[in-house]
Amino acid sequence: MQKLLKPAVFITALIPFFILVLRVIQNDLGPDPAQELAKETGEWTLRFLLLTLALTPLRQLTGKPQFVRIRRMVGLFALFYATVHFLAWMSFLLAFRWVAIGEELVQRPFITVGFAAYLILLALGITSPQFMVRKLGKNWKKLHRSIYVAAILGDIHLLWILRTDVGEAAFYGLIVAVLLGFRVLKSRKPATA
Repeated sequence: MQKLLKPAVFITALIPFFILVLRVIQNDLGPDPAQELAKETGEWTLRFLLLTLALTPLRQLTGKPQFVRIRRMVGLFALFYATVHFLAWMSFLLAFRWVAIGEELVQRPFITVGFAAYLILLALGITSPQFMVRKLGKNWKKLHRSIYVAAILGDIHLLWILRTDVGEAAFYGLIVAVLLGFRVLKSRKPATA
């Protein structure tokens, strides 16, 4: 059963992507396909990011190590969906017009914040292999705690995009707050001998 866990998580994590590809093929993304594609991939990024953050508390609450065994993979899927989101924005919305992309990154705060979150995820993805864990030593944990910053920035990015209908962003923000609160409480709890 343990051997099937990672392949099952891998296949399950790809389902939203395959559904999106199918929707593209069937021309089923509504009146603004580019916007819908960017929106969907952005939301899946945030969902996988929150799931990654939830895996350690789930292990601590249940005592089941399986949750931690899939954490790296789930985190890399957050990066995967963030990369698809970023590419969808650059290609379909801005047609790889580099000057326009640079202007958008500088002039639109919600894009600046989203890009900052992406850069954090990219740094975490690059440093996720085992040899990087060994190479960075104690600094690896410090760097990987920035996943909380990425989650907060991702939620702010979504909040600014939604503007008026902020219920979804508020829901994700509440999850980030609960997970961050859990981490803070755990770190302050005195270690038992």
